[in-house]
Amino acid sequence: MASKTHPPLMKKHSQTDLISRLKSRKILGVGGEDDDGEVHRSKISQMLGNELKFAVREPVGLRVWILISAVGFTLMAITALVFPNQLYELVFEEELSTTSISVRLYGAALLSLALIMWNGLYTAEKVIIQWTLLSEACYFAVQFLVTCITLMEIGILPNAAMLLLLSRVLFFVVTIAYYYHLGRKPKKI
Repeated sequence: MASKTHPPLMKKHSQTDLISRLKSRKILGVGGEDDDGEVHRSKISQMLGNELKFAVREPVGLRVWILISAVGFTLMAITALVFPNQLYELVFEEELSTTSISVRLYGAALLSLALIMWNGLYTAEKVIIQWTLLSEACYFAVQFLVTCITLMEIGILPNAAMLLLLSRVLFFVVTIAYYYHLGRKPKKI
């Protein structure tokens, strides 16, 4: 029996055959726009999603601001816990007439906020960073109000207290600016 010889196989160059490529991509379900308007280059990227969508675009200086806040909160907390009378005298320019427990409780609250700041410094999650900034902004707003009320009750306006009030307003504005900038929707590329 004679063996039949087959003609040599012709390789099809699918890279150059545009119609074949388009048919293959249509069968795979890639190349077209999805519900979000994104065009996926492969089935894998379509299944896994676009990682740029989840990346946090941090404002310039955000990590430095959180570091400065964490260090500041930690130092103030330690000062309030260890030297409560001296801290009170520094701000209000008068001796603490009651026990120092209130200043120490203030120090404990500051230490708790400092731990939140340190956690916010090392996270990559946008929501945690936003809550960290919001906690900091709430602290600055409440401290501003409490200090104003205390100064009205005392009836004096020391320079150190004025400096404290101005710094709290400045810190509040910077923190809220970072909070809103971080919360903006990123532009599509």
